[in-house]
Amino acid sequence: MSSDLTGTLPARERSRMRARIVPCLVGRAPASATPLAALRSAGGATAVLLALAAIGARVHEPVLIPPLAASAAIIHNLPGLPLAQPRSVIAGHLLCSGAGYGALAALGSTAWAAAIAAGVGLALTTIARAPHSPACATAVVIVLRTPGPKVFVPLLAGSTVLLVLAGYALSRTRSGSPRYPVYWW
Repeated sequence: MSSDLTGTLPARERSRMRARIVPCLVGRAPASATPLAALRSAGGATAVLLALAAIGARVHEPVLIPPLAASAAIIHNLPGLPLAQPRSVIAGHLLCSGAGYGALAALGSTAWAAAIAAGVGLALTTIARAPHSPACATAVVIVLRTPGPKVFVPLLAGSTVLLVLAGYALSRTRSGSPRYPVYWW
């Protein structure tokens, strides 16, 4: 028996569909962090981002904050993920900056070029075993904002190293918290 336009299904088909869909809907989100742990993570991430904002303002390159804010969130909240490890953070941003500058040179500063740069950056980080999704935003920022590579790339490299070192230091100050990083390279 087929369903009609109103979406009613025979009981047997509804039962089969419910058996497939309901387990997906009844799962639970992971336990939330304690308020103190959340405050420590947010405080650590905010402190390092404020330092990066100050450096960016000093050299007139504030465009680093969006992708690095996402990186900081991953490092401080999910330190065990492969995305949070130093190899992924540092190499991911640098590979995606290469994709951004390549797309900018080949295609100009357009939304289409930014989308291509992000996709190429994602492919590069995957092949290099350095997955870091926030790094794709670095490629987009480069294409849309066109920062000069002589200042931007060293600033990006230093900023990612600073994020990693801040994650390392802060993980050592919290008793009982997971140690960061799980592996360095």
